[in-house]
Amino acid sequence: MTPRPELALVEGFERALINQRLHMVYQPKVRLRDGALTRVEALVRWKDSEFGSVPPSRFVPLAEKHGLIEELTQWGLRTTLRQWLKWREQGIDTSLAFNISALSLEQLDFPDLVERMCRALDVPTDRLVLELTESATQPLIKLMDTLTRFRIKGIGLAIDDFGTGYSSLMQLRQLPFTEVKIDRFFVGDAVNSQESRLIVKAIIDLAHGLGLTATAEGVETREQLQSLGELGCDVAQGYLISHPLEPDALMPWKQEFRGRWPGLIEDKGLALWSYAETDNLR
Repeated sequence: MTPRPELALVEGFERALINQRLHMVYQPKVRLRDGALTRVEALVRWKDSEFGSVPPSRFVPLAEKHGLIEELTQWGLRTTLRQWLKWREQGIDTSLAFNISALSLEQLDFPDLVERMCRALDVPTDRLVLELTESATQPLIKLMDTLTRFRIKGIGLAIDDFGTGYSSLMQLRQLPFTEVKIDRFFVGDAVNSQESRLIVKAIIDLAHGLGLTATAEGVETREQLQSLGELGCDVAQGYLISHPLEPDALMPWKQEFRGRWPGLIEDKGLALWSYAETDNLR
């Protein structure tokens, strides 16, 4: 039997989903080579009059448990793809990252559904990357066909929070990922801990050796950013770069970040990337 407080929260979430009271925010990711915006990660938010701000770590597991994850995923994808169209009209050419539940992959037609959504809205499939947490990769090995179909359709796959779960390196080799996201714990600790720095370097080298992009999560200081650049990381996201933004704030952020980027990289030789020669941030 479902506890009463949980049931009330589930009912509140279902009402919010039906009545369009959820909304998306977007966190930019930038290339460490030149500071260019390369992708935005879509993040769902729920603020309720009764329950207050409920974090995804609370309501997503409830959606999975009570059969609402498919509806949440479809709403989130449609909202994010439509937002991409608005950004394109503003001259912002970027990719999208969207978190999905492993449960969604159990639906055999899920890759076809995502492709149809992209086609219906005229969003190229290669602009979309689906992110899955490392803890989900144990059952995902059984869903190789589904994951492979995403890659055939041009949709990218990222393994999130890498380094904290229990998946083996063999699984990472077997699963058709395009990106590895280094967990924020190692990113935050790499400046002061030689052990963490070695782990971050090993993950970056592993990703590159497998032909994958290495993305660092939770970058909060210049020292972390500069260290990641020295280690050869490809992409960074975190509060130093930007907090999650409302959709209309992306263009102003992009203009502001263009001016801020040189100051973030000037200390340790990362300015060798010759910011002045890049024109990717317009």
